[in-house]
Amino acid sequence: MKEQPPERTAALPTIAIVGRPNVGKSSLFNSILKRRHAIVHFDSGVTRDRVSSTGLFEGRRFRLVDTGGLGMGKGEKRGVDFWDRSIEKQVEVAIEDADVIFFVVDVTSGLTGLDEEAAARLRSTGKPVILVINKMDGDTPTPHRHEFDRLGFKRIFEVSSLHRRGIPALMSEALQGFDSTEEEQLPRLKIAVLGRPNVGKSSLVNKLLGEERVIVSDVAGTTRDSIDVEFTLHCGDEQIPALLIDTAGLRKRSKVDGAVERYSSMRAEETLRNSDIILFVIESSRTGATSQDKTIARMIVDSGKPVIIVSNKWDACSGLKPQEVLAEIRYTLPHLAFAPVVFLSAKTGGNFQELYRVIAELRARMAVKLSTAMVNRVVADAFEKTAPQRVGTKAFKVYYGTMTANPPPTFQLFVNDPKLCPDNYRTYLEKYITKAFELTGLPVRLIFKERERRELVFPKIDRRKKGRQRIRPYRVDRPDDGDRD
Repeated sequence: MKEQPPERTAALPTIAIVGRPNVGKSSLFNSILKRRHAIVHFDSGVTRDRVSSTGLFEGRRFRLVDTGGLGMGKGEKRGVDFWDRSIEKQVEVAIEDADVIFFVVDVTSGLTGLDEEAAARLRSTGKPVILVINKMDGDTPTPHRHEFDRLGFKRIFEVSSLHRRGIPALMSEALQGFDSTEEEQLPRLKIAVLGRPNVGKSSLVNKLLGEERVIVSDVAGTTRDSIDVEFTLHCGDEQIPALLIDTAGLRKRSKVDGAVERYSSMRAEETLRNSDIILFVIESSRTGATSQDKTIARMIVDSGKPVIIVSNKWDACSGLKPQEVLAEIRYTLPHLAFAPVVFLSAKTGGNFQELYRVIAELRARMAVKLSTAMVNRVVADAFEKTAPQRVGTKAFKVYYGTMTANPPPTFQLFVNDPKLCPDNYRTYLEKYITKAFELTGLPVRLIFKERERRELVFPKIDRRKKGRQRIRPYRVDRPDDGDRD
């Protein structure tokens, strides 16, 4: 069956921020959104992909797009020509998709040749362009301010991204003529793509979106920002509103070099915490997961997030059988034994329908709510099949249990003493519950709570004093079987 391309979301008013490198585009992006989303650094060329996010201004929702440096091919070089060309392509797409363009210049450095070339390029598009003179941080006049009048733009705004000066007026101008009502947004399934550098995360994202949305390169560390893209994921007959997040490759902390990479890693870890489903990308091989894969796996387990292991680059594994590779993955990633594994090739597009199917199934499991009666029945079956080993003269007992949250599926079990439960028996219960309720992909969590033998239930009337009655509490035993009158 031919794969159906993903559907991009309905258009919000889209504002693209463009300009030569290091004029403060990412700072302006963060200032408008009132949060630190894009990476900001003094080095030029930090932003490479299109970084986009939705924002709200006076009840009007919009999409804001940050871009890499415009005009890099004729000016300063990053040292990697491939990146120069790729970044330029991403800027061109952002300009084409934009309803309004913020052309950002730097008042501290004055008008440059790259500014003039970029201005001519933007005028040729026929798009509405607003000239944004950035870094107007002080109260004293700047000597270079009037140089930019030569560019010929009618709409000019002076702003300070650092102090958010001029931002409200700029946004009010940009959103004139657009619908002022905020449409109700359906909750989106946030899918984060995580993995070590150069395992094919960006290729996977591009294939899921059906376009070259992020730069793909053999150079490790090409992706720096977290790239958010809203789209509709077609899973069979179901259309799932989704937000796909590509992250920077997670390195060992000892190998993270420089402030930009450190912040990239922090953003990836933040994305892990805020996502709904993790696509954990590893490279298909006969040796299974690497040491860095194992580190990332532990982070995912600690987060409690649903996860799918994507064994990428399967097209390069001629002669290998899926069963053999799967066995190595299970052996090297024991903490992710609950996670389904999908073998695919982001390069060729092979087996993506299987990934869509697994995502849809995982999403359905995340909505599962189990009654207390069902939980107790399964726990009782688990004890009947395999009883826990005694610790000394005492045996671990579970009186009853209930499901308290999902995701992750969390079960609170009322027990005689949590210390009497061996670690291997806890693991056994987690696996048994996962299999019984078909919770594959979700990390089952058990919370043991020691049941109090005596607690306040009824008031007792003290009749020792005549003329008045005093009510005082007294303690009674809770029935062991949970049946109450």
